[in-house]
Amino acid sequence: MRVLIIKLTSMGDLMHALPAITDASQAIADIEFDWVVDQTFSDVPLWHPNVKNVIKTAHRQWRKQPIAAWREGRFSDFYQQLNAQDYDVVIDLQNNLKSAFVSWLYKGDIHGLDKECCHEKPAYWAYKYRYTVDTKQHAIEQIRELLAKALQYDLPNQSADYGVDLSHYALPKLDFELPERFLLFVHNASWITKLWPISSWQILVDKAVEQGYSVLLPCGNDEEYQRAQQIASINAHAFALPRLSLNHVAAITHKAQGAICSDTGLAHLAAVAGIPAVTIYGATDTKRIGTYGKNQQHMVSDFACAPCYKRQCPLENSENGEPVCMANINMAQVWNRLQAILQAQ
Repeated sequence: MRVLIIKLTSMGDLMHALPAITDASQAIADIEFDWVVDQTFSDVPLWHPNVKNVIKTAHRQWRKQPIAAWREGRFSDFYQQLNAQDYDVVIDLQNNLKSAFVSWLYKGDIHGLDKECCHEKPAYWAYKYRYTVDTKQHAIEQIRELLAKALQYDLPNQSADYGVDLSHYALPKLDFELPERFLLFVHNASWITKLWPISSWQILVDKAVEQGYSVLLPCGNDEEYQRAQQIASINAHAFALPRLSLNHVAAITHKAQGAICSDTGLAHLAAVAGIPAVTIYGATDTKRIGTYGKNQQHMVSDFACAPCYKRQCPLENSENGEPVCMANINMAQVWNRLQAILQAQ
């Protein structure tokens, strides 16, 4: 059986789909998946052994330069790739307007959520087969339920299994030797309201080193690299990682003893890897999109206005939109929470 998944972004959301593929692979013999995905995150689907091919989109670039993309044939090339194979089932696991646009480009019938369950409701027009799922449950469980209904197998009672072995991926060449015992501090995030203060990270670096760990700090762009360097500058056993491929970051995460994370895609990578991790939440809600799985803990702000889902903090005592709720999260509690998971291993 050949199945095409349409799920374009974002990094953490792509990882949320992996357990559903594990379910389907256990329920249906010889099933294989192809996956339509944004080129920025195209490594993620191929972590799962039952995903054989990816079809890459560059929709963010297309949106910025639609005329150039049309003239250069990028639209037509993508259209041909999308329709080059015959699939038994094609399913949109993202169910928003971006993914629905891709669904409309496919010549065959598409499975997706019904009107009441789509986050962006007009998306349901793209689907011939529409399903209802419990949207109050975690995103991983929603996707597991949707795929089970579309492929007509019983949803298993077992816990979500990402089905991924990150040990296959090679470590990158770095300017320093990778320490034997290290923690990953995922300090970066796309929203300012998800960021914990640099001073808080620096105090945790010292605590980690006192306990015999080195600390690695990843980044996704130049600004985040400078932030990582600033955090690492206080201790010789802390290292700012350069921008790396997702496969290289996955290999490093697999080797880490544990992680402390902002609410960002690499926090979900820690969950995929199954390493002990504490993820810090203020503006966002853990119930539907929190890190999920073995050894995962959440440190959640107790501010009355959290979660607010705002990208700039609106409180009067906020400086430059920085989150007051995140600054209020106790550093010792975060460290003690991670220590408890590490000691339980």
